[in-house]
Amino acid sequence: MECKVSRLADRPGMERAVREMADSWPRFVVEDLVGNAHFPRIAAELPEYVLFAEDERGEVVATAHSVPFSLAAEGRGALPARGWDGVLVWAFSDLRHGVRPDTVSAISVTVAPGAQGRGLSGVMLSAMRDNARARGFREVVAPVRPSAKHLEPRTSIEEYARRVRPDGLPHDPWLRVHARAGATIESVAPVSMTVSASLDDWRRWTGLPFDTDGDIEVPGALAPVRCEAERGYAVYVEPNVWMRHPL
Repeated sequence: MECKVSRLADRPGMERAVREMADSWPRFVVEDLVGNAHFPRIAAELPEYVLFAEDERGEVVATAHSVPFSLAAEGRGALPARGWDGVLVWAFSDLRHGVRPDTVSAISVTVAPGAQGRGLSGVMLSAMRDNARARGFREVVAPVRPSAKHLEPRTSIEEYARRVRPDGLPHDPWLRVHARAGATIESVAPVSMTVSASLDDWRRWTGLPFDTDGDIEVPGALAPVRCEAERGYAVYVEPNVWMRHPL
């Protein structure tokens, strides 16, 4: 698919089009409170780390967001078990306190529904790596959300992440895209995202009854959602897989 990739910092007038691009994320995924608090800040405060692709008609068909942070800062050193949430908190804490970043973390690569299946996710991942390299970084890390894990919500993320095909590449399609770009699996982020909400919210998001205690399989979820019917809430804890991209 022919497309033009740009940085939001170079074309700030495209911020609304980037923000309003259609996506196919499960409804509950965008209800993570850490993400809601920090993700919009990337475009506002770090537009040089926001990339977008336009098709031949000038429509935004894919986006890539990343953040710089210091992995070597005191008390860190290892990629956080809290994955996506954790690295967002680190990045904006570093920005607020003037800590010099040494690493870039991918935050999301999103392709509009009508443009999926055309290789744009790989294009945006490559553009994200190139952008980090151009800014002097030597590594990109990514808390990867395996794209087919939702088909096996009760399989442990450790087992799933290490599963490979006969050619040695990861079984999961999105992990495989990262591996083909040169990334290797570092670790599992068992609590990468947490969504806790009332049963009414979960019913509205999923169309499921949420009326019994226990683990509930929800379409699009990488792990079962824990329902506490008598207490009136349910909690989803999403695992991701940390991958490292040397530049």
